[in-house]
Amino acid sequence: MKLVAATGNAHKLKEIKAILKDTELVSMREIGFEGEIEETGETFLENALIKARAVCKATNLPALADDSGLCVDALGGAPGVYSARYSGGGDRENRKLLLKNLEGKEDRRAHFCCAVALVFPNGKELVAEGKTYGEILYEERGTNGFGYDPLFFSDDLHKTFAEATDEEKNVVSHRSRALFELRKLL
Repeated sequence: MKLVAATGNAHKLKEIKAILKDTELVSMREIGFEGEIEETGETFLENALIKARAVCKATNLPALADDSGLCVDALGGAPGVYSARYSGGGDRENRKLLLKNLEGKEDRRAHFCCAVALVFPNGKELVAEGKTYGEILYEERGTNGFGYDPLFFSDDLHKTFAEATDEEKNVVSHRSRALFELRKLL
């Protein structure tokens, strides 16, 4: 089956392709979709559906989208759906703001959450969610990954996602767990 990945994020696309090895996956840019999709949902699932529906409608092909982010217990679930734009800057600025907002907090438990949506031209929609748990460190460790990976110490891996190889991360990540659930639905 040929799917269009409704993302412009090269890191996400690489992860999704690695996880869905047996699926023909093309990016929305490769297929000619150049539009911007405004993520106006209040949940990860709402945002994933907004993106998948828009790309499916524009391309008339099945579209796969995800929305994911970091949820920190001591911050009431923030940055949540605003993870990518938490600071208004890039990844480094987001991590810096996260550490600033956690100053003086002992509870550093957190989880990554990912919602995936697969929308077909006939109107059929499949959705799934995955989570992975850990805690936020006081300083960055590792050079792999992206986003909050250098601060997220995985309960499963006993190291940060930035210290893990792509293969290790893809076994336990929120995105892989969501995609695995979606594959079961297929």
